[in-house]
Amino acid sequence: MGVCGGPAVRVLVLAAAWALGGGQVRYSVPEEAKAGTVVGRLAQDLGLEAGEAEARRLRLVAQGRRASVEVSGASGALVVSSRLDREELCGKSAPCALRLEVLVERPLRVFHVELEVTDINDNAPLFPAARRNLSIAEFTTLPGSRFPLEGASDADIGANAQLSYSLSPSEHFSLDLQKTEEDVESLFLVLGKALDRESVPVHRLVLTASDGGRPSLSGTMELVVSVLDVNDNAPQFNQSVYKVQLLENTGRGTFVIRVNATDLDEGTNGNISYSLGQLFPQEGRDVFGIDRNSGEILLRGNLDFEEVGLYRLQVDAADQGNPPLSGHCKVVVEVLDVNDNAPEVWVTSLSVPVPEDAAVGTVVALLSVSDRDSGANGRVRCAVWPAAPFGLVATFAGSYSLVLREALDRERVSEYEVEVRAEDGGAPPLRASRGVRVPVSDVNDNAPAFAQAVYTVLARENNAAGAELARLWARDPDEAGNGRVSYSVWEGGGGGAAPGGGWRAASSYVSVDAESGRLRALQPLDYEEVQVLQFEVRAVDAGEPPLCGNATVQLFVVDENDNAPALLPAAGGGPGPGAAGSAASGPGSGAWWAWAAWGAPAGQVVAKIRAVDADSGYNAWLRYELWEPRGKGPFRVGLYSGEVSTARALEEADGPRQRLVIVVRDHGEPARSATATLSVSLVEGAEAALAAAGSSSAASGPGLRAAEGGPAAAAAAATTNVWLVVAICAVSSLFLLAVVLYGASRWAPRAAVLSGPGPATLVCASEVGSWSYSQRQSRSLCVADGAGKSDLMVFSPNVPPPPGPAAKETQPQPPALLDTVSGPPLPPSLPPSLCPSVPPSLACRPFPRRPLPAAALLARPVGRRWWEPG
Repeated sequence: MGVCGGPAVRVLVLAAAWALGGGQVRYSVPEEAKAGTVVGRLAQDLGLEAGEAEARRLRLVAQGRRASVEVSGASGALVVSSRLDREELCGKSAPCALRLEVLVERPLRVFHVELEVTDINDNAPLFPAARRNLSIAEFTTLPGSRFPLEGASDADIGANAQLSYSLSPSEHFSLDLQKTEEDVESLFLVLGKALDRESVPVHRLVLTASDGGRPSLSGTMELVVSVLDVNDNAPQFNQSVYKVQLLENTGRGTFVIRVNATDLDEGTNGNISYSLGQLFPQEGRDVFGIDRNSGEILLRGNLDFEEVGLYRLQVDAADQGNPPLSGHCKVVVEVLDVNDNAPEVWVTSLSVPVPEDAAVGTVVALLSVSDRDSGANGRVRCAVWPAAPFGLVATFAGSYSLVLREALDRERVSEYEVEVRAEDGGAPPLRASRGVRVPVSDVNDNAPAFAQAVYTVLARENNAAGAELARLWARDPDEAGNGRVSYSVWEGGGGGAAPGGGWRAASSYVSVDAESGRLRALQPLDYEEVQVLQFEVRAVDAGEPPLCGNATVQLFVVDENDNAPALLPAAGGGPGPGAAGSAASGPGSGAWWAWAAWGAPAGQVVAKIRAVDADSGYNAWLRYELWEPRGKGPFRVGLYSGEVSTARALEEADGPRQRLVIVVRDHGEPARSATATLSVSLVEGAEAALAAAGSSSAASGPGLRAAEGGPAAAAAAATTNVWLVVAICAVSSLFLLAVVLYGASRWAPRAAVLSGPGPATLVCASEVGSWSYSQRQSRSLCVADGAGKSDLMVFSPNVPPPPGPAAKETQPQPPALLDTVSGPPLPPSLPPSLCPSVPPSLACRPFPRRPLPAAALLARPVGRRWWEPG
């Protein structure tokens, strides 16, 4: 026996009632309660006053077996006197009730006390043996073969005796627990993989049985499986389960049943002997016996229905082969109580199916109950199970109506198996039952409901027309037409943006199958056309009236790398001193040329390749790679900027011309690319500057230029341009010098050109003059309203930049063409009187003092502006 759990014992008093002529008091106490535990206040429950119990000698009358309780003389309480073991007192019987007699004198009275001993989980599951040996032949025993095992027993009752089994991990074996209709459990060891004796001759497994108590107790049995080398046919029974019923008053020696097994082998391998293997309960070994040769099972002991109502016998049939093979069957012996007559139940009228909207009180069936017995054995009590949603109403003696007590819901329970139970008043009472099947008919009370309110669908662009994108499913718990759902795209539920900025209905992109709910694409999707498509799908049932449900579908088009990078034409304002150009030669390629000066430092930008990709994300993330020349060349390309710059200082050894092949790739899978060919001509610094100036006049600033005639023609043109520019500059310088001298002598009293150190440098122009401010190459001009036909021209001849990094930021200044003079500091701001014709938006402002570059100013009346075409 186990130990009672917990520091204290909980005593439950079920009831206390007594009467003068023989009342009865009932108590309840858990087993294993400690000695001295108070079971109940017996004297008080019997109506005795304080101190009267001892005076009237309240005591228990000793009966056949030890009661383990006694009456405390002083208090009159019923206390535990010795160890209470429910299993010892009552075995498997439930409930375990001890009937005690209590005497009290003056006057003498007898009271009946019933003490119920409740069960605790103090018994662990126990196997019949600590070790079980099995012999299984290799290979010939196919996977799936089953070997019966004897289950464990637990002396407890109820949940404390509910057993579960587990097997130690094994790749060859597993457990299978089966339950029959009589709630009989059969435990089998199942072979999952064929055995190989040469690999593992013996398998040792541990079978564990755990009960349902808290805490759970467990027991183990070792299974030793020996792998044998033999035989091909084992004895086979003609039935796997034999069922027999015996009355509990059946005498000893009575023939029970004969089992029969056959073996297809011959000789000793076909000779079969029978034996009883596992029995449950174990006491069955003394009750039953079997003839080893004939297989007849005989009754050798007495049957007692109140002690054991069912026996499960395991019969083994073994041949005489070497090694022997065996077959197994189960014999279930049901012990029947001595009978009178059990009640009988008939269904006289049944009205089914019942609509789920039937009103409470609707009559479903009429029942008739009778019992051929008389007296208490013939008085029948009826009940219905389960108690809801139906109930029984007695109409007259022996007749009942099965009526509806609660509202029905077919979607929750579509059919009820109602059991009408009848029990007579015999001792023990006999029972009968009748099952009534009550189906529930459907009404359309449920609308279709989608599993999700919003479905998110990802579809790759360029999918095939008709491709399945997703499957939508709406559940309607109704049946037949009420639950038949059809799907459609709701026209008013959304759409997508069209390429021209318009709006297209979702039905032009997708469709949904009316029966299956499969969402399909009507046309290939293009991410560049539409990225997100949101619409609603409606599910409508076929009920009357129809009910519907909606779900929102968000279709996201996933970009594919279906667009290669596209090279852009050159843009003005390119960095670096070299002039460059471009010429498109195809959608995936292009040709550029540029100049670079010998001696240019490392890091100087020569040109910039620009490209775009119509895709998005990684598919549009571009990288630039220098494909040719490979190795350590004089140029490099920014990985993500596309800027072509010098990797080191350029030398004459690099040759007059470099051809660069630049590949522009995206990050898609697979990657797409475009190729640009850049021809870089290496020239002297002055030639590079003049080439840049010529390119600026042709392309409105430095940038890329079309490669016309090839690099050789470009070099010849550059040489011609250099001499042409030198000649133009010489002539222009002489002309400008004459004009400046003439203007200085003519306009000296009315205008001033201020330069040099001082707080500010300013030149104002009105009807009689002009003003100008120069900082680096920027000009600020203020021209009077009355001088609408006078032009102000500023000439800044282009000269090669000085070597060094400063060439990137500061343009070179030409040599002075006019002598500069220093004037007094100007005031912080000039009043409008000094520049009366200056508009308010061009109010004269002071500028920082810094030297002005030499410039030529020429004002002459002409009929058009100098920048207007001739």
